[in-house]
Amino acid sequence: MSTAREIMHQGAECIGENDTLDKAARMMRDLQVGALPICGKDDRLHGIITDRDIVVKCIAAGGDPRSMTAREMAQGTPIWVDVKADEDEVLRLMTENKIRRLPVMDGHRLVGMISEADLAVHLDEHRLHAFAESIYSAQPTN
Repeated sequence: MSTAREIMHQGAECIGENDTLDKAARMMRDLQVGALPICGKDDRLHGIITDRDIVVKCIAAGGDPRSMTAREMAQGTPIWVDVKADEDEVLRLMTENKIRRLPVMDGHRLVGMISEADLAVHLDEHRLHAFAESIYSAQPTN
């Protein structure tokens, strides 16, 4: 059984909590990702922002991505997994929270992210199907 460290893709880059959403959008474009962890000056995880958040919660709501900050998008307590967690724990967290991306932490340091694509590489067909069915039975949050 795989661990979170084996499943994740390494090198997740954070957007600073005081950075604007237009900067987040440019980072997503340059990194070719659809989500970024939001980190504070304390280097701790404060949440995740997705490309969908920028469009729906900022632009479509009449906000200005040049002035709205990532901090304004960070809602609730971030869900994350420890690098040593097994794939059952990864799936449980993602399924119970209806999330498609999961930050991986080593102590208090962000070391990677697990996405649906990462699961597709590491899970057998039955487990992947069960995961997808549970996530898409309700609208994902990130």
